[in-house]
Amino acid sequence: MRGDILIIGDHHRSAAENILSLTLTAIRSKKGVYIFTIAGESGAGKSETAYALEGLLEKIHIRTYIIQQDDYFILPPKTNEKARIININRVGPDEVRLDLLNENIRSVIAGDMVIKKPLVIFEEDRITTETIDLSGYEVIIIDGTYTTMLEGIDCHVFIDRDRNDTRTDRLKRNREQQNEYLERILEIEHKIISRHKEMADIIVNKEFKAYLAR
Repeated sequence: MRGDILIIGDHHRSAAENILSLTLTAIRSKKGVYIFTIAGESGAGKSETAYALEGLLEKIHIRTYIIQQDDYFILPPKTNEKARIININRVGPDEVRLDLLNENIRSVIAGDMVIKKPLVIFEEDRITTETIDLSGYEVIIIDGTYTTMLEGIDCHVFIDRDRNDTRTDRLKRNREQQNEYLERILEIEHKIISRHKEMADIIVNKEFKAYLAR
């Protein structure tokens, strides 16, 4: 999503280092693209950890591309917020074109490295499209709240921090107005996303230490 604000801290880099140490052998031995997802609740540090991991991989000459789930929302961010105010029951994975994201993943796995995907322009509250060429990339990282639900993934990472843990980070990012209505949305998201932890391959705990889930 173009226009998003990321503040990458040492704790994100630490988590990325842990994730890489747990997966580097598998990445190097994979024939074809190795695909991560990084999921968790709003403000958990998904994008920050994704970019920290990308930086580590690039340092060891493993070309990495990040795809953000936020680009696949059906409605652009400000319009989606208004729709939620009208009907808060909209909140959930049905707001996102996970079907299209899965289709893009299947194309890459099949060897079609040129895909067309949505692109959100945050400040303009609009969605356009972009064509990306993933030829030569060895790793793809997909970050977003519901990405543990995606198929054909080599490693699902789940950041285990809830809305109380993420309050300070959300205030720093300042993307949404912090109020009672947002807390209701975060509670709905928590009920959905907390169940995804059991599907993860790697868990990042509240202290940003990563470990194998199974």
